[in-house]
Amino acid sequence: MTLKNFPENFLWGGAIAANQTEGAWNVGGRGISNIDLIPHGANRQPIKLGYKKSALNDAEYYPSHTGIDFYHRYKEDIAMLADLGLKIFRTSISWSRIYPSGDEATPNQAGIAYYRDLFQTCKAHNMKLLVTLAHFDIPMGIVDKYNGWKNRETIDLYLKFAETCFEQFGEYVDFWIPFNEINVVLHSPFSGGGLTFDENENREQILYQAAHYMLVASAKAVESCHKMTTGKIGCMIAGGSFYPYSCNPEDVWKSMNDERTNTFFVDVQAKGKYPYYMKSFFEAKGIQIDIDSDAEILKQTVDFVAFSYYASRTSIADPSRVEKNEGNIIVSAKNPYLKMSDWGWVIDPLGLRITMNQIYERFEKPLFVVENGLGAKDVIEADGTIQDDYRINYMQQHMQAMYDGIQDGVPLLGYISWGIIDLVSASTGEMSKRYGMIYVDKDDAGNGTLKRTKKKSFDWYQQVIHQNGVEV
Repeated sequence: MTLKNFPENFLWGGAIAANQTEGAWNVGGRGISNIDLIPHGANRQPIKLGYKKSALNDAEYYPSHTGIDFYHRYKEDIAMLADLGLKIFRTSISWSRIYPSGDEATPNQAGIAYYRDLFQTCKAHNMKLLVTLAHFDIPMGIVDKYNGWKNRETIDLYLKFAETCFEQFGEYVDFWIPFNEINVVLHSPFSGGGLTFDENENREQILYQAAHYMLVASAKAVESCHKMTTGKIGCMIAGGSFYPYSCNPEDVWKSMNDERTNTFFVDVQAKGKYPYYMKSFFEAKGIQIDIDSDAEILKQTVDFVAFSYYASRTSIADPSRVEKNEGNIIVSAKNPYLKMSDWGWVIDPLGLRITMNQIYERFEKPLFVVENGLGAKDVIEADGTIQDDYRINYMQQHMQAMYDGIQDGVPLLGYISWGIIDLVSASTGEMSKRYGMIYVDKDDAGNGTLKRTKKKSFDWYQQVIHQNGVEV
């Protein structure tokens, strides 16, 4: 094997999110968040998509209520991540732990104290921090009282939350992201932005209006971050290129438009304006967005472009021609050239190199891979070990592609593995869809001791970080 060395000071990391790990949903003054109303089971998808409104039901199991109890176990978890050798740790701040209803005059001091201690713990272990402000997280008080991101007033409520975080935690945080996978609001409106829809509402109008308000909120957060902290602030999308299913020009045209819909958010956040094609798109769809009134604030652009990468997508003009790949929330045609994971996500390492090149060519900002990993079923062997060679192979191949992208000339700040500790799946609510290098003893029904166990991939990633490179 040959060692592929990465640039000096390359940031090897691991990521979790508050809504999938913390638990303690009603502890320490925390208010109810949208994630707390999304159950495991048959009702999960209709609620996530905004088609069905949710209220707490004793007959349902809500995975976020307990998560993996990171809220009470963060010191031991961070110690394990320090043993792994992480250079950077990515997590998020639960908005409703800072402002329980979203519109309080002053923040919840218990929430402030919790995050300050968490961040101080990370710094004591010499880890840099990347913090996401809104990771599929909005207080239900804002949803119920203001209709969430349907309402322009939510911009100011978000900005107050963001500025509180900058003021309280700015000395600890090296990198900020305003919204996790901001483009997902178009595909999973309630989990992505707390949006629900009445029967007669214009869904597309609401989605793009909400997206616009989120973009304005992001720009205001960028402006405040630059004034209030010394950290860098970026943007983030759910990445992954759209390939045309064939060389049929209609498929090529479809893939181009799918790519545009997925990435126009970055045009606004990195270039400071909507791309020309979105104005014609809005006109064709009859969508009315007052872009001009916000043109000045949108000029507040980000320092870097972050993205998650799990899979590529395949576009086809006539979906009835082929089998669909519905494993990911962004549905596309099934790619006959690629294998799939246990959950139907295509495995495409070269797609990461392609995505890196496409994003950098278009936006010319430093890039950051802030999520990548393989959701898989892990088995505990008789001797207590977890031999997850499939995860090692997946990561090794993607690191090779990432290395090749760097050789192409793409400036990449770092690589952050998703779900470094097993957590609740955002898409399915399952624990059995495991990404981590640290196993958590909990099942899909919420049963288990929560004991943490290192997997084989833990030792492998530890070596990658130690030698600042991957052997391929």
